[in-house]
Amino acid sequence: MQVRKTQEERRTHTRRALIAAARRLFAEKGYAGTGTPEIVAAAGVTRGALYHHFADKEALFAAVVEEEHLLMAMTINAATADGDEEPGPIRALISGGDAFLDAMQDPGRRQILLIDAPAVLGRAAVDAIDARHGLQTLVTGLRDAMEAGAMKKLPVETLARVFGAMFDRAALAAPEELADYRKAIKALIRGLKT
Repeated sequence: MQVRKTQEERRTHTRRALIAAARRLFAEKGYAGTGTPEIVAAAGVTRGALYHHFADKEALFAAVVEEEHLLMAMTINAATADGDEEPGPIRALISGGDAFLDAMQDPGRRQILLIDAPAVLGRAAVDAIDARHGLQTLVTGLRDAMEAGAMKKLPVETLARVFGAMFDRAALAAPEELADYRKAIKALIRGLKT
């Protein structure tokens, strides 16, 4: 017997299909190079379905950016639980930074998060999305290190924003420069040890 999907399941499926198709196209062609007709075709839905779920292409792009930030935060959190380079919160910060840089080697992710998102959504909107995910991960890691006495006490949120900018710049580096960026970042983190 075939089980019929509920209206909510169909809505969720359509929304997921739109976000997944848009992510693929935005990663491949950039925001400006992607049109809504090709998004709906790739998602296998109607144009009406797109506008039922999202006000416009920019709103769909914002949903893609939000999801990418969430996935990055999950990747970083998973990485901080593993590894044995050095114990404690300093190791967690280094492991999280390495996980971020590894994940950002996906050219499509760099295009979406570091190039198109600030240009399309504006700095304030990107910062708000980041505050819910990546920045919060950094704030937590830095606060844990400071509270454990492993790192000098500094303004946590300010330091997290500085680290975020540092990691974003490293993520944009040419592949042959990445090892040097990783080395410099590790030295900076370890330089804040108490």
